[in-house]
Amino acid sequence: MAILIAPHGGKLVNGYLDSDQINSAKEEAQELPSWDLNQRQLCDIELILNGGFSPLEGFMSKPDYDSVCNDMRLVDGTVWPMPITLDVTEEFAETIAEGNGVTLRDPEGVVIAILDCDSKWTADRKQEAEQIFGTTDNKHSGVDYLVNRTNPVYLGGMLRGIEEPSHYDYKALRDSPAELRAKFSEKGWSKVVAFQTRNPMHRAHQELTFRAARDLEANLLIQPVVGMTKSGDIDHYSRVRCYEHVLAEYPEQTTDLSLLPLAMRMGGPREAVWHALIRKNYGCTHFIVGRDHAGPGQDSNGNDFYGPYEAQELIQKYEDEIGIKMVPFEMMAYVEERAGYAPVSQIKEGETVLNISGTEFRRRLNEGLDIPSWFSYEPVIKELRKTKPPRHKQGFAVFFTGLSGSGKSTIANALMIKFLEAGGRATTLLDGDLVRKNLSSELTFSKEHRNINITRIGYVASEIVKNSGIAICAPIAPYASTRRIVRDMIESYGGFIEVHVSTSLEECEKRDRKGLYALARKGVIPEFTGISDPYEDPTDAELVIDTAQYTVEEEVQKVLLKLENMGYLK
Repeated sequence: MAILIAPHGGKLVNGYLDSDQINSAKEEAQELPSWDLNQRQLCDIELILNGGFSPLEGFMSKPDYDSVCNDMRLVDGTVWPMPITLDVTEEFAETIAEGNGVTLRDPEGVVIAILDCDSKWTADRKQEAEQIFGTTDNKHSGVDYLVNRTNPVYLGGMLRGIEEPSHYDYKALRDSPAELRAKFSEKGWSKVVAFQTRNPMHRAHQELTFRAARDLEANLLIQPVVGMTKSGDIDHYSRVRCYEHVLAEYPEQTTDLSLLPLAMRMGGPREAVWHALIRKNYGCTHFIVGRDHAGPGQDSNGNDFYGPYEAQELIQKYEDEIGIKMVPFEMMAYVEERAGYAPVSQIKEGETVLNISGTEFRRRLNEGLDIPSWFSYEPVIKELRKTKPPRHKQGFAVFFTGLSGSGKSTIANALMIKFLEAGGRATTLLDGDLVRKNLSSELTFSKEHRNINITRIGYVASEIVKNSGIAICAPIAPYASTRRIVRDMIESYGGFIEVHVSTSLEECEKRDRKGLYALARKGVIPEFTGISDPYEDPTDAELVIDTAQYTVEEEVQKVLLKLENMGYLK
């Protein structure tokens, strides 16, 4: 591995093999067990190999993992707040022994690197969640991903980089740490303040970043995350177009835009320290941190997971040691009498403050309402209206879930007829039995295969919603974690309305025309939902319907009224 001495001091790891080594490594890779990287792993490996995660030279071994979880430090004492591990299935882990190599491929099968495995262990993911995020509440997106979506076995070891992950978008804006440091040096930028965002930027963001750079007499780097962010965030293509518009609002030659392929964990204070370390590796000297940096929202009791200034306090504790200064900022508000923005602490009594919250902004976008020019820039609003049209023009999915015989398919078919009668929208029904026949015929009814079947339905529905269509889904979908995955998939593109068809088990058995429940009671059908396999009742469904209490027409009207109330029908 090459170690570069960076222009602003410190070391920068480059984990790619040189040209003489790559051919032999590719030959070696063909003989090794092969693991296909998911999106998060691909983001992590890119930043390990290009030096964004320096001093890491691979996925963490168990001693480093334990030390980071317990003390926010690697074994050698270096501050590092976030575990970076390669999670794999138990089945795959059985084929790997410590000392073995593992070929790591992207989703298209391209060999990205070889992992020289020196550590393998089964992680206690709930304990990790408590240590890193301070909670095991699944409302925390980082906890939900860790506990419900990562694989149980972790592999650690050095990486030998063979090929950089491919990106076909915004290539001119995708700088490695070494490339960005070189740009700063060439431009004579000796003091650089970085601003991280996963959201579009509006006038208040431009004002606060401009003031931060001006007050420090520093140059400004806008470095948005374009890897994995929070479910429901605006896609990075739309955001980058918005950032390019906002860039024109800064003085020439003072500000730059570069993209960060990071998979965020939404880890609040620990994540803020992590982000600062990454920016140090990219050559920045200062890092802007605001209120509730990288916060995931509210917990199951409606309380914020982290205090508003916990992130600032934790960075201040470590900033001298990690070598990058934090720039705290407070909220900016528009003052009508001044016709401009001011920090909230500088607003005088009697002055008129205008403000639009994030919730109100999203409401105005969803309903096609006016967004004032003092809040944002016209080109930014135009981009966002293209990406997020009013709700009645967005695609959406109605996802029915319930026991076999609960009445899901009956309501779903009747609902589809209503949409077809109304016309104007492409409507597709993804019924559980029909999907099993046409899309998942090779799958069994094991928990693993049920999850695969439901995620397939979610994927197809997300493509329909992405193209402004209506997807009606009617599987049993017994597991809450899988339903959350489907919700996340679909909400990235449009609406998701979960309908729990809560008809009782007793009533479902009475209706059992196929005799499936009777066969399950006798043990003829194993792993039957409601009998020998659990059904996890939804806790956050948009609508609950007991078909024993209503006619089909009444049930369909309940769904239509809910869709109208949410703005998807007009």
